[in-house]
Amino acid sequence: MLKPMLEKLMAEYDFVLAKIDIDQSPDLAKAYSVEGVPDVKILVEGQVVDGFVGVLPEPQIRERLAKIGLESDLEKGLGAIAAAQAIGDTAAVKYQFASLIEQYPEDRRLILAGADFLVGQGSFDSATKLLSVIQPAEAEYRAAEGLRGMIQLQQAIAELEPDSELDHLYVQGAKAAIAQDYETALSCFLQIVERDRRYRNEGGRKAMVSLFNLLGDDSPFTKTYRRQLMQALH
Repeated sequence: MLKPMLEKLMAEYDFVLAKIDIDQSPDLAKAYSVEGVPDVKILVEGQVVDGFVGVLPEPQIRERLAKIGLESDLEKGLGAIAAAQAIGDTAAVKYQFASLIEQYPEDRRLILAGADFLVGQGSFDSATKLLSVIQPAEAEYRAAEGLRGMIQLQQAIAELEPDSELDHLYVQGAKAAIAQDYETALSCFLQIVERDRRYRNEGGRKAMVSLFNLLGDDSPFTKTYRRQLMQALH
């Protein structure tokens, strides 16, 4: 589990990955106090500055690399994209995404960020194609499902001609979600569930679940509105 993760990071960051067989190198194992494997030592200029035993999630390894001042080309590129988005330079964002995806076609963070951008641009087919590589067993699948839910909301806005109070509430929630006003969106969809759970084939509940997937379990909006949704359903 650890080896391919470190090899992937090695290709992205500027560091040397040395793999040592402690049975063949007992003196090294003793010198670095290796008691169990895998035991990872992070060295800078020959000195151990950090390390861990066992397998850590990739984000935690990235945090450790950041602490010693390492930044990957991918992270620099994502930073440049964020800066371009902040000033509304869409052309620069498109160029940066195209360049990074060509370099790192398998990176899930990049795929999710690229799909999110495409959704915002209304390029739903391209976003859906990009998200299709993320499989159900992967940790990023829920976030991908959240973005697919956003695509469905945008398509619903385009197709729905409101002729009832619930229709107007649904459109209001969808527009709020697209504008990243998640509290308003979740409030609207919750009201739909409370009034008519079966509306649009449980459209209120499904929209809320999509937003939970997009925001993640740690979001205060997810925690608050998931509890309220459960109360409304039961």
